[in-house]
Amino acid sequence: MKFTNTTKAVATKAALGLSFLLLIFVACKSRKTGSNTASNAYPEAKLGWELGAQAYSFNRYTFTEAVAKIDSCNLRYVEAFPGQRIGGGLKGSISPDMDKATRDAVLDMLKAKNVKLVAFGVTGANDEAGWIKLFDFCKYMGIATITAEPNEKDLPMLSKLADQYQINIAIHNHPKPSHYWNPDILLNAIKGQSKRIGACADIGHWTRSYLDPIECLKKLDGHVLHLHMKDLNQQGEQGHDVHWGEGVSNTAGVIAELKRQHFKGELSAEYEYNWLTNSKDIAASAVNFRRLVAASN
Repeated sequence: MKFTNTTKAVATKAALGLSFLLLIFVACKSRKTGSNTASNAYPEAKLGWELGAQAYSFNRYTFTEAVAKIDSCNLRYVEAFPGQRIGGGLKGSISPDMDKATRDAVLDMLKAKNVKLVAFGVTGANDEAGWIKLFDFCKYMGIATITAEPNEKDLPMLSKLADQYQINIAIHNHPKPSHYWNPDILLNAIKGQSKRIGACADIGHWTRSYLDPIECLKKLDGHVLHLHMKDLNQQGEQGHDVHWGEGVSNTAGVIAELKRQHFKGELSAEYEYNWLTNSKDIAASAVNFRRLVAASN
């Protein structure tokens, strides 16, 4: 499917730079005062949106370092991914194998940084016992959503577990030819399953598959549980991340469609470019996003 909207810059670089400085000032002021300016600094919160980051954006660093970077981007939510070294003096990696002491230490670190762990993935398990272990881990850690690409045959079992644990399974779309690359495939797979099984809408991967993100979101109306936010410089496999609103993925249109659907939940920034220095890119993307949200109200 070709795009209905071609590349269009949301603002000039000078205007974006000014917006960045202004919003950072407002955000810092609201943190200090605790006043009503907080609603201006985080306009997405009024919509029930949790703007955070997928720790995979910082996979060259430990989880502790990733959380510090997320905090520096003025984001308050994190989606952890399996296998990232914990760091911060703690041994091991983020996984269901973490013992109680390590889990508690990670939760204490997150509380100190004022960053909430809300999602985990992209992950999965080979059998029901493995999935139960994963759900038990997520329940302990206060995780609301597991992002995964499960085998279709496991969906009835996952439907029951999702309801039992009150934890969502958001099915992620890697680019074509991965199984769930097209929303039509996902919709067919989840028919008759729990409402807690839906989509982790990866905007950038749809762009890489030459799908229009807005049309994909419309197809998934009522089933979007989580998002991986990206904006790419071009369609296709060679596309790479750019600041949101400056590429071809129609960030403004994504915001408008999510508002129309009354979406509630987390949007994870996943910036897979400039790996060693991309915190500044995520910070700029968050500023652009919040400016677009505020303008749309």
